[in-house]
Amino acid sequence: MANGQWYPPEWPDRIRALADGTLTPVSPRRAATVLLLKDTESGPVVHMLRRRASMAFAGGAYAYPGGGVDPRDDDRLVGWAGPTRAWWADRLGVDEPGAQAIVCAAVRETYEETGVLLAGPDAESVVGDTTGDDWEADRAALVARELSFAEFLDRRGLVLRSDLLGAWTRWITPEFEARRYDTWFFVAALPEGQRTRNASTEADRTVWIRPAQAAAGYDRGELLMMPPTIATLRQLLPYATAAEALAAAPARDLTPVMAGARLQDCEIVLSWPGHEEFTKHIPTDPTTAGTSAATNTGTPTGTSVATTAETTGGGPV
Repeated sequence: MANGQWYPPEWPDRIRALADGTLTPVSPRRAATVLLLKDTESGPVVHMLRRRASMAFAGGAYAYPGGGVDPRDDDRLVGWAGPTRAWWADRLGVDEPGAQAIVCAAVRETYEETGVLLAGPDAESVVGDTTGDDWEADRAALVARELSFAEFLDRRGLVLRSDLLGAWTRWITPEFEARRYDTWFFVAALPEGQRTRNASTEADRTVWIRPAQAAAGYDRGELLMMPPTIATLRQLLPYATAAEALAAAPARDLTPVMAGARLQDCEIVLSWPGHEEFTKHIPTDPTTAGTSAATNTGTPTGTSVATTAETTGGGPV
C-alpha cells in the first residue's frame, strides 16, 4: 500500500541537471519550525497544519508551524529569558546573532500561524489569552513584516521564553530543490491558558493528533508529509508526556540531515542519511522516471491525497 511521502515530480530532472553541471544549487535560507505539544489522557498530541493544495511547494502536505528567519531578528537584542544566546549558539552550531534569529523565528512563526506565544512579562511567567483584537492587530503586523519581533516584544513589555523550547533536529533541503531551507526543528509545550487556531494563510486545516495516529495515517497513504515531518513524528513516539520530550531535547544530535543523489547502474538513488525509509530509485530514462519512482517505492509523486478522521479535531483548540 502506498504511504504518504510527498515527492515532487520535477526532482528527477533537477537531479540529472545537478549531476551534469547545468544546475547551480541555491543557498538555503535559515528557518525554524516547532512541534507544539500538549498532554491528553491518551498521551501527548502535536499540532499540525495542512498546507493548501494550491501551494506550489508541498501542497496538501501536513507540516508544523514555521518559516524563515527575519533578518531583523539578528541585528537587535530582544527581551530574553532562559538559556543565554551563547548557550543557544553552541547548541545550534551558529554565532550568537544567528542563534537569536533562529530562536526568534521559532517563537514568532508559532505565534503568527497558531496564535500561541512563548513569551511572558518575566522569566517566570507566560502570557495568557492572546485572542483579543489588539493581539490580532500585532500578529497581522508581524505577518506583514510591518513590525519586527523585537519591536513587538518591546511594545508588549515581554521577554522571549527560550527555556520553553528544545532544539530537536535539523534538516537541510536537498541541493537539487529550487526552494532550499536550513531548518531547525524545536519542541515546545502549549502554555497554560493559551489555545491554538488556524491563523496561517497557507493552511486550510489544523489538527491536534497523536504522533502514532499521524504516523499510521502516513503509512496508509492517507496523510501526505515531507520526510522531515514523518521522521520527527516517529521520534516523538517514545515519550509519554510533553515534558519528557522537552527533557530529552538537549541530548539530541543536531547534525544536519540532507538528501543526496547518486548514479547507480541505470537509475538515480535518492537517499536521506540515517533515514532509509525515504530512499528512492529513479530510472535515468526521463520518460519513465515519474511512474517508476512511484511504483518502486509505493509513494505519491507530489499529488495531494485524501485525509480521514484520523485526527483529534481541527480549528481552534
